[in-house]
Order: sequence, then C-alpha cells, then structure tokens
Amino acid sequence: MTGVRAGVAGVGHLGSHHARVWARVPGVSSVVAFDPDPAARDRAAAAIPGLQFADSYEALLDRCDLLSIAAPTSVHAELALTALRAGRHVLVEKPMAVTPEEAEAMLAAARSAGRALLVGQIERFNPAVRAALPHLANPRFIEAHRLAPPVPRGIDVDVVLDLMIHDLDLALLATRSRIVEMHAVGVPVLTDKVDIANARLVFESGCVANITASRISREKVRKIRFFDRASYISIDCMNRTVEAYSLAPSAPGAAPDDWMTRIRPLAVVVDGTDPLESELGHFLALRDDPARSWEECATALEALRAAEAIGRLVSRAQPDAASLTV
Repeated sequence: MTGVRAGVAGVGHLGSHHARVWARVPGVSSVVAFDPDPAARDRAAAAIPGLQFADSYEALLDRCDLLSIAAPTSVHAELALTALRAGRHVLVEKPMAVTPEEAEAMLAAARSAGRALLVGQIERFNPAVRAALPHLANPRFIEAHRLAPPVPRGIDVDVVLDLMIHDLDLALLATRSRIVEMHAVGVPVLTDKVDIANARLVFESGCVANITASRISREKVRKIRFFDRASYISIDCMNRTVEAYSLAPSAPGAAPDDWMTRIRPLAVVVDGTDPLESELGHFLALRDDPARSWEECATALEALRAAEAIGRLVSRAQPDAASLTV
C-alpha cells in the first residue's frame, strides 16, 4: 500500500520542524516542501538531508495528499482555501488566520470539501497538558503566564495572537464553556504591535481566567494553573511537568475547617511523547474522520474570536499618539 505524501508550505522555524517530523511519522512515504524564499530553502535543505522541494505552491499541492501550512499568518487563509479546494487535508499553524471571518471561510471550505482541517495549537499535544486535563472536572479559576524574550519571528501579529492564543485555547478546552465577559489591557514596547497584554475572562460556567502574555521578558515562562473545587493543577508547559493536589472527602464528624488535613498529592503521570509528532500523527488519523477535525477546529476558532476581541479592547485603551506631549 502506498504511503501518504506530506507537504510543508513554509520552511522557516516552525515549517522546518514540521518537515523533519513528518519524515518520521509512520505511514508517510515522502515529504515535499515549498517556500518562496531561497534563503529559507537553503537553510532547510542543509538542516534536513533528503528534503524535496517543489517549484511552486501549485506544484506542492500536486505532490502531496495533506500538508502543513507554516507560512506567515497573513497568507494562512489564502493557502488553506487553495489546498482544501484542491482536495488536500490541511494543518495550519496557529493563529488560524488573521481574522475570524477568514477562519470561518476556511472551516466552511473544509466541510464543503469533506477534508480535515486542524489548527496547530501545539499545547493541546503537550504531554503534560494531555495528562493533566482529564483530572479537571469544573475549573473555577485559571491563571496563565506565557512570557518570552524578544525574537524576530512572530512579530507580524501582536502578542495576543502570537502567544496568548495558546492559553485562550486551553482555557476554552478545560472549561468547555463560552466567554461571557472580558477585560483586557496591553501596550506595545519594542514593536508597533502590542507586546505585553493581560486579559480577565469570565466564562458562562462561572470560571474566571487571568491570562498574561509577554514577548519582552528576560525569561521564558509557560505556566498555567487550574483551581477546581476538589483539585489544584499547575502545568509547566515548557518543562512538561505537572504539580497537582486533590481534596479528599471530609471524614464523618470532622470539623468544618478540617480541609487542610484533606489535601492530598495527586499523581499525574506525564509521558515523553513529542508534541509535534503527536499532533502530526493525530492529523494523519483525522483523514478518516474529517468531522472530528471540524469540531476541534471550532474551539480554535473560538480562541481566535477571543483574541480578536481582546485586541480590540487593548486598541481602544491605547492613548492617541497625537495627544501625547514630548
């Protein structure tokens, strides 16, 4: 039986990782890439021996059955729509698109073509996240910090779409509830877009989330904490570790304030699976169940809608440059 042909559109930082990992995913027979930037192609060719290249995006589509799109966010929608209409299954890196309207068009095209569409929200496949989330029944409070030092990539969008969207997606997955109230602040520092932002979200379930994202930090931090009625779970997404505690039932006749004696460590076993390899393997399986991909994509779309709303709130709070005195 002939294996699946994988394609990669864009071989920058993330695209090169996709190309490298696709080559070791069981069931994949070939990996072909395209990037209009000769320097990016040369770097990828040197780093990934044997990687094949197509001469154009159209030629790439002719040589693959499914593909990863790791191009700049501004062209996600255009590339995804072309691929889906050509009958290809598509994994598009986060953020899904520049606007929710573009993302909605992508999801509609996937449904119409009967093809899988997955958004590369990589933290969903972080082994620490996958191990911890089943222990959450009804989160009441979420606190997330996603901080990074300045880097050149990702600055085509603000920090909300670049970093915060990961934790928006995780909060939506954990609460299984929609956002009903939102407050946000943020400022540009090093770029002309917002570089540090904080959002306070209230979900229909009653859960409250406080989410901070920054790309002007000295240290890299990827932590999210969940407070449930009977458990506390802290996930370090960068180090892929989990610290968790549960609240044991009160003993018969115990004092009302005995809760300190009821706190127990909760064992959460984290395996060593590679998140991107898990993501690509999951995407490969979705070819046989495209409808499931559309459901997963809908959550990513909700995260994008939340990110856009946060961006609007932050923009309205910015001072008018013309009114500032020097």
